Amino acid sequence: MKTIQECVEHIIRKTPFIEEALHDKLINVSSLARMMHGEVEKTLRKTVKEGAIMMAINRLSSTDHIKIKRRIKKFVTSLGDFIVRSDLCDYTFKNTPSLLRNTAKLLQKTGNSSEEFFTISQGVYETNIVLSKNLQPEIDSLFADENIICSMKELASITIKLPKSNTEDSGIYYFIMKQFAWADLSIQEVISTTNEITLVVKEKDINKAFAILMDIKKS
Repeated sequence: MKTIQECVEHIIRKTPFIEEALHDKLINVSSLARMMHGEVEKTLRKTVKEGAIMMAINRLSSTDHIKIKRRIKKFVTSLGDFIVRSDLCDYTFKNTPSLLRNTAKLLQKTGNSSEEFFTISQGVYETNIVLSKNLQPEIDSLFADENIICSMKELASITIKLPKSNTEDSGIYYFIMKQFAWADLSIQEVISTTNEITLVVKEKDINKAFAILMDIKKS
């Protein structure tokens, strides 16, 4: 059976925002214990005093958190160039045999153009395509009979070149996404390769998104 300490650790570890705010002393421990009280008792199936939960919170070790935070901060200062593209469209289609054929045709038509933005991400059940607005007629023509799940226009993207060590460091994507979440800025799509990550946002949010990333790089 879990102890109070183990239960409290589990609840906090699965909520990174709380863990970080707690480490930075931005959360009232008494209020946090009161908020967690019901979940702790439900998990342990017994009556637990709030004072015991407070003690468990205060005993949490922040050593690992500090090490991870330092490593991430060192990493983000070495981020490469930011590449911004505007006038983008975003389409998501249901996967079908014909979709694969039409995607190949689209690649043949646009593959030689280095001026246009064009990415394809194929999932298990659906395929996402983000491309420059002037390629929209090609999509409308080739995919007219496909099952479209979602489409968005007036988008922009920021591509971030990552150091090669990004595949070995944990928490990198979380650190970046967290800044957007705190700023209440929604990300429409996340496109990644081994050493690049592209964040697609609404065009009206691109300046705010760029400012957030610059602040991260300078932190």
